[in-house]
Amino acid sequence: MDLDHDVISVRRQCDLLGVNRASLYYKPLGESDENLRLMRLIDEQFTRTPFFGSRRIEAWLRETKHLIVNRKRISRLMEAMGLEAVYPKPKLSHPGEGHKIYPYLLRDVKVERVNQVWSTDITYIRMRQGFCYVVAVMDWHSRFVLSWALSVTMELDFCVEALSSALRRARPEIFNSDQGSQFTSEKFTGELKERSIAISMDGRGRCFDNIFIERLWRSLKYEEVYLKDYETVTEARAGIARWFQFYNQERFHQSLQYRTPAAIYTERT
Repeated sequence: MDLDHDVISVRRQCDLLGVNRASLYYKPLGESDENLRLMRLIDEQFTRTPFFGSRRIEAWLRETKHLIVNRKRISRLMEAMGLEAVYPKPKLSHPGEGHKIYPYLLRDVKVERVNQVWSTDITYIRMRQGFCYVVAVMDWHSRFVLSWALSVTMELDFCVEALSSALRRARPEIFNSDQGSQFTSEKFTGELKERSIAISMDGRGRCFDNIFIERLWRSLKYEEVYLKDYETVTEARAGIARWFQFYNQERFHQSLQYRTPAAIYTERT
């Protein structure tokens, strides 16, 4: 017997499942196997030495891996991965045309309470036959990850998705990001201005202005991503979700007197 059912649009299905639509159409062949291998090597070295630009990466590949790789190729791959060395900074993180840049507000500021400062950033996540990106929003005082989202592209929507999710929880006094086009867009900054949140942006070429979230990415990669070999976006999403749950609820931090981010965040809110 045939039954008639209302058709649910793909957009609505993704909204109900909390899935970024782009991940449904993911094709893992955007880069050759050789380039994917190079990207894995670059990502691991950059995680160890985030001050390495394309010249140092080129030298490292030559001296330690015995690989001769054109620097322009390295630069292109680093841009695709969203890697931002201290100098020079890849074009991928430059603001879009007409986007407003805000000053860095956190120099010499003592962060001493939750929801005083939040920050955000994007990182590259490798998979066996491709890659994706994760964005997170973190509370600086507690190191608590308020929200995160995963996408197979560097487009704006998944960043706004993560921001909106965090803002449903609370509202910070200051919100810090780098000068990437996702974060300088009117759609993103408009969410902050609408709530009278002060907007802060890292100085150009100063990745350590956002040091806490840089440490978050290092921990995520060494404790989760590099130990796994995700086959699909779905596997990556599930593994990263488990790790963020562990990070917030179970991972003790020396800087927090061996307490968890969740314990600090919920105690003060």
